[in-house]
Amino acid sequence: MNGIPKSLNRLVEELEKLPGIGTKTAERLAFHVLKASTEEAMGLAYAVRDLKKNTRLCSLCCNIDETDPCWVCSSPARDTSVICVVEQTRDLLALERSGCYNGLYHVLGGRVSPLDGIAPESLTVDKLLGRISGDVREVILATNPNLEGDVTANHIAELLKGRDVKVTRPARGLPPGSQVESVSRSILTDAINGRREIR
Repeated sequence: MNGIPKSLNRLVEELEKLPGIGTKTAERLAFHVLKASTEEAMGLAYAVRDLKKNTRLCSLCCNIDETDPCWVCSSPARDTSVICVVEQTRDLLALERSGCYNGLYHVLGGRVSPLDGIAPESLTVDKLLGRISGDVREVILATNPNLEGDVTANHIAELLKGRDVKVTRPARGLPPGSQVESVSRSILTDAINGRREIR
């Protein structure tokens, strides 16, 4: 961008890479950082640095945390007989906020999407299959209720055939095309409580 310092232009370019941030919003944010005190600006910089430095994937469920195993997997209060499979950590957090579920989770790290080049092998499905043991009685496939989420859930359900585990899907209280992280607590609670077996 002509007429502005290189460092400001670089910040605008980096901010534009964030989802949902266009050029004008990136410019507004960059000028906000520029006008902020050094302490505030460095607080943002350190927060980004610490996020990248301190977080890791849980070796059991692939949740994001600063400890391994994560806070869910290490909790003795969890029902270890049920694993709820979600696409992203944001979905796990939405279910936690609803208060409707107290089992374990497994975070896939995305969903099957051939158009985006995301194959089942790109996800943490193999790690999930390795977790299915005699202790696990049910796997809830809580992928998003859209085409890619359904394809992902059906793929996992096929892989679980022949195993001694009940496979369920949340009730369709979740509107088609919605995102788990975006729906209300009451809808999530109804969906989890009304889940149905898919095989």
